Amino acid sequence: MKIKVINKSTHALPHYETLASAGMDLRANISKPITLLPLGRAIINTGLYLELPIGVEAQVRPRSGLAAKHGLTVLNAPGTIDADYRGEIGVILVNLSNETFTIQNGERIAQLVISKHERAEWSETNELSSTQRGSGGFGSTGIK
Repeated sequence: MKIKVINKSTHALPHYETLASAGMDLRANISKPITLLPLGRAIINTGLYLELPIGVEAQVRPRSGLAAKHGLTVLNAPGTIDADYRGEIGVILVNLSNETFTIQNGERIAQLVISKHERAEWSETNELSSTQRGSGGFGSTGIK
């Protein structure tokens, strides 16, 4: 799938690191470092603008290394970039650790996954078919 992209950043375009990678790393495109205090959050610009085809979304997801090592994550994970959005991709990062973290220009801050999706058409009804699970949710299928 070809996707039109404008790169106003000072970095190379995101790319897949391995043949089996689902996501591409997004890099911070900032003029000066941004420090996130514990529980602090900020929108970090990437300098990237996309034109996605209808039926495709771009999902902004956390990087596992930043989350595990530093407690940084994408606040609205996964963030959705819709096909009709033409603005700059920004990543809402939050620091869930007890220590400050400084984001540098060019740092890998999130990953971008391109995904096809369906549009739903509602069919109103008065009842739903029954299943073994039924209305059990929030861990109801786990071991008891």
